[in-house]
Amino acid sequence: MIKTAPAPAAVAEGDIRASDADRDRVAEILREALAEGRLDPEEHAERIDTVYRAKTMGELEPVVRDLPAAGKEGARLGQEAYAHGPGAPVPDQNLVAIFSASVRKGRWQAPARINAFALFGSVEIDLTEAVFPQQQVQINVTAIFGSVEIRVPENITLRSSGSGVLGSFEVESNDAEDADAPQVVINGYAVLGSVEARPKRGAWIRDLRDRLWEGHRALRDELREERRERHHQLRQDRHEWHERLRAERHERRDRFRKGAGS
Repeated sequence: MIKTAPAPAAVAEGDIRASDADRDRVAEILREALAEGRLDPEEHAERIDTVYRAKTMGELEPVVRDLPAAGKEGARLGQEAYAHGPGAPVPDQNLVAIFSASVRKGRWQAPARINAFALFGSVEIDLTEAVFPQQQVQINVTAIFGSVEIRVPENITLRSSGSGVLGSFEVESNDAEDADAPQVVINGYAVLGSVEARPKRGAWIRDLRDRLWEGHRALRDELREERRERHHQLRQDRHEWHERLRAERHERRDRFRKGAGS
């Protein structure tokens, strides 16, 4: 009778090896918690150290268990590199410039719809460091004797269906190699004004992740140096305190000997 070998035991979810992308996502949750005041710098540094040392998913999960983002599909540990997915919708963003300027840039959550209106003014929309909670972002622009300028990361898809009326409507179309990459669609018109949209060369979504990772390392190193300096100062203060006590004991002993000999 032929005996069949037993099937190998399934690997528990917590025992699955963690990838660099998994560590990146946990580090991002910790960074948000630090920015919101949920963690102090020392707690953040300790948890980041744990993230760097983690080998499995089970070691990463406790690091964010008590943080709000941890409840969203296991801190989103198993998702792809992009942040879009189910969650609370981001409200529409309205940028208006009438004889003025309106700018939106830096790190921000891009909503599904952005409305830009420029009348004798200028609007600047910079998505190169934005987080994309959903895959598609629609930007509706109206430029009347004004200008709207849009910048996006190089590795997203950029589309347009706008037009110019005695003005310019220039959108540099771009196709991302990754089918899951965010898509930005620009609609609208320019009347005696201008609309310009193009990828910012060298600005990739993954670049932001790399910068955040470098920021975590810099903060960790800074906190370690501060702890080292505090530890050194405490040792020095303790040494001085012991020396002072020793000097006081010697002084009391000398006074006692002098009093006993008189």
